[in-house]
Amino acid sequence: MTFSSPFPEVDIPTASVYDYLFSGLSDPDDPVLDRVALIDAKSGRQTTYREMVARIDSFAGALAARGVGVGDVVGLLAPNSSAFAVAFHGILRAGATATTINALFTAKDIAKQLTDSRARTLITVTPLLAQAREGAALAGLSDEDVIVLDGPGRDGSGDGAGHPNAADILAPGTPAPQVNFAPSSHLAVLPYSSGTTGNPKGVMLTHRNLVANVAQIRPLHGMEPDDVVLAVLPFFHIYGMTVLLNAALHARARLVIMPSFDLGDFLGNIAEHRCTIAFIAPPVAVALAKHPLVDDHDLSSLQVVMSGAAPLDADLGHAVAKRLDCKVVQGYGMSELSPVSHITPFDGGRLNMHDDAPLASVGWTVSNAASKLVDPETGAEIEIPDEGLSKTGELWFKGPNVMAGYLNNEEATKETIDEDGWLHTGDLAQIDDRGLVYIVDRLKELIKYKGYQVPPAELEAVLLSHPDIADAAVVGVRDEEGEEVPKAFVVTQANSELTETDVIEFVAGQVAPYKKVRKVEFIDAIPKSASGKILRKDLRTG
Repeated sequence: MTFSSPFPEVDIPTASVYDYLFSGLSDPDDPVLDRVALIDAKSGRQTTYREMVARIDSFAGALAARGVGVGDVVGLLAPNSSAFAVAFHGILRAGATATTINALFTAKDIAKQLTDSRARTLITVTPLLAQAREGAALAGLSDEDVIVLDGPGRDGSGDGAGHPNAADILAPGTPAPQVNFAPSSHLAVLPYSSGTTGNPKGVMLTHRNLVANVAQIRPLHGMEPDDVVLAVLPFFHIYGMTVLLNAALHARARLVIMPSFDLGDFLGNIAEHRCTIAFIAPPVAVALAKHPLVDDHDLSSLQVVMSGAAPLDADLGHAVAKRLDCKVVQGYGMSELSPVSHITPFDGGRLNMHDDAPLASVGWTVSNAASKLVDPETGAEIEIPDEGLSKTGELWFKGPNVMAGYLNNEEATKETIDEDGWLHTGDLAQIDDRGLVYIVDRLKELIKYKGYQVPPAELEAVLLSHPDIADAAVVGVRDEEGEEVPKAFVVTQANSELTETDVIEFVAGQVAPYKKVRKVEFIDAIPKSASGKILRKDLRTG
């Protein structure tokens, strides 16, 4: 049974990302222009909206002068910074397509993405230059094709010399070009799926996709110009790109930008800058709930913590809400959906839905869209229950934020988006009588034990409730008889004396017998993607 969004329809203009975000700042006397848009947390450097838009225009002009424009792809390999924001929007303003690259990638990974996307230019920073230079060379790019934003430039000396830097390309002062393209079909960005269960694929997202998703989530976030948003989730990932960077700039809010996650810096920045909103992934929630360092900081300015990228256990979310004395909500999405498809409003749903969504839920379907649950074995649509939760089914979604497809991979596109336009998420979910969606687990990650289905996320939530467990992940492995069984990978708290038997007995006391953890391995850290998803394939092959 199809269930449409309960939220009011929103207007989705036919506009480029640049025009949608910044065309309202055309009046030079607009006081908003002198508001701070970006703060680089490490250096304290501030950039106003006026300065940011001028730099974006200049960057677009510089790219155009180098022959980069509509139809070209530009790689962007950098951690979060104001320079990233300018370069990213400069690429889009020039009419080119940005393929954002994971800052943790090796040279071989970088080369693979540059080659697959057919990027003609790579933009990076000096801390990543070694792998950037090697990856670019493997992909056939010359030194002139690699721009090192903070490097010494063509005529400088030292590391990065010979590569143009920001000053080199901006020096001519070329104005931003006039570009023409159809926002509904022209690719704005080409991120690559996280590859937690297989090889990453290029996700083709148009200007309309990105504009639509900001339009869909902005009224529900309720973000205001006075909000101060902590930006630690990577901008190169679609979650940080849309939900943080684009949505916050559209709201004219202030972004406090962190290049990477460090708990002390995270807490210190909230306290120093009086941040009102923080977007996180579940691993950060674990630290906020359990780490003693939290008590050393004044976090009273924080009003909302939104979790995404992976399911947040309700008990963990409640622990964070209680400790920080703020609202904790979660949403759901994927790169292929630009990324948000389901959301809990910042107020929990009181304004629109007249009630708070349970924290276990990822919220309601976003505006201008519809969802349904489908039995993965029979193909039958699952009905919305009169009360309680429905049967479990694969979550399907349809809306203007659905990707154009996978780059050069028609087969994978057809497997993911059917002829009626429904995107098959590959995630198992339930729905309640109010239309709230609850994510159970990845369809491909379910553990099949003696005919029973065991969701790893359920066992991970149980494990994380143990006071001696700092982090955990569960995967299916084969036992001596060839049966798939749940195996827990556990990171213990400092000075813990937890044993394998302790872990097995703890979980067994809280789940059905067929869901019991049957093997345990203690490790130093759970491998995760930059967005916070557990890399189960690494655990299986490690």
